[in-house]
Amino acid sequence: MNSCRAEEAAKVTAGVSSAEEVKAMLDGLFSGTTVPILEEVVRFNQARHTVLAGNIANMDTPGYKARDLDKTSFQAHLKEMIEARHRPVSRYGSRSSVGRSTPSLSAEEHENPETILRHDGAKVGIEYEVTEMVKNQLEHNTALAIMTSQLRLLLTAISERV
Repeated sequence: MNSCRAEEAAKVTAGVSSAEEVKAMLDGLFSGTTVPILEEVVRFNQARHTVLAGNIANMDTPGYKARDLDKTSFQAHLKEMIEARHRPVSRYGSRSSVGRSTPSLSAEEHENPETILRHDGAKVGIEYEVTEMVKNQLEHNTALAIMTSQLRLLLTAISERV
């Protein structure tokens, strides 16, 4: 039985000669799932966590203005990725690369109207920054939990175990 599986696997990989083809085949495997989208969410939340932590670290720096990543453009990017999942499939089952480029993760100054400008010119509200950091961490952990669950399901299907 195991030799039969090995022969089938050899037949599948026999036609695959380059790293690009292997990548295309793996992309095709995950393109029907939300794993690529969740991967982008995790990447964005990691970058945003760094920015928010920097805001808290520089809270007492004179003249420092809080920064953040643009969530609106990132959400538009996610919407584009979701819409790209419904496009035609190529040879190995991967979707077109439209919507797969990661948006810029550069932080820009942001204004929070509830934050008071201090006498030293700094404008960072610790309550706001910590709240945003906690929300960001929840999004990050949720995306990782869903991704882990999907990968476990795929592993179960591949190994034929329950």
